[in-house]
Amino acid sequence: MQERRPIDSQAITFMMLLSAFWGMQQVALKVASDDMAPLLQIVFRSAIAAFLVGAIILFKKQKFQLTGTWKAGLLAGVFFSLEYFFVAESLRYTSASHVTVLLYSAPIFVALALHFFDPLERLNPLQWFGITLAFIGIAFAFLLREGGSNTLSQQMLWGDFLALLAGISWASVTICVRSTKLATIPATQTLFYQVFVSGFILATIAIFTEQTTFTMSPLVWGSLFYQGVIVCCLSFIAWYWLLTQYPASQLGVFSFVTPLFGILFGVWILNERLEASFIGGAGLVLLGVVLVTLRRETLRKLREKIKLK
Repeated sequence: MQERRPIDSQAITFMMLLSAFWGMQQVALKVASDDMAPLLQIVFRSAIAAFLVGAIILFKKQKFQLTGTWKAGLLAGVFFSLEYFFVAESLRYTSASHVTVLLYSAPIFVALALHFFDPLERLNPLQWFGITLAFIGIAFAFLLREGGSNTLSQQMLWGDFLALLAGISWASVTICVRSTKLATIPATQTLFYQVFVSGFILATIAIFTEQTTFTMSPLVWGSLFYQGVIVCCLSFIAWYWLLTQYPASQLGVFSFVTPLFGILFGVWILNERLEASFIGGAGLVLLGVVLVTLRRETLRKLREKIKLK
């Protein structure tokens, strides 16, 4: 097994860039939403990503391991479809900043699920405290809203709820990958399952919900290139390369920066207004995610050291 090197300036630079790219996703979808519905953008993005990832698999001459993995791959694709369906729908009602923060609550739900299904992932008191903080933050973001028209407030509340469902769906994807044979095959094949299956499912939903009309404006071209090529292909290739060079637990710490970039881009590009209740709630959610994830990785490293001894 290749020995991983400690985090250095190169890794920090790459991870900050990747976090910025990932934080921009929802903003890019919303920017082009007047010319193409977010759901249809995601359909095109899935098609582009499936083509590019499939080309990478062929170029690397990987043998696609269909036997024993197709059921799990289909399930992961369904959860992946739900995640981005909820993301697309939530962007119709609430801000990209809200969607990004609530989407990245996924690690909380992963930790809760693994607590009951994996004996090695039992939550300790500090992790339970982190989960409690996260749920208090979600309650703040939902219940302590500031003034505004009732219609607008209700729309944002519905959009935020859909974004939270997207986070739960993302957690379901993670649990599916970790607990099935998908964890034993190359990451490119797992990603191919997700984008390929989601392309068909979301295209069907787009047709039935009449979200298929669009205008191919420069904004749409830019969003599709950004989502399909830069995010779904190049950024994930860079991520998987980093995983071969550095410890995953140390790289994962930088994922907490992604929602902050999402908020920054939402305010800067879309002129989104952040309510005090949401800022406070988002802070508690992110702090809870940090406590749950960092503590879990620390415990995992301790277990590995004990085994080595």
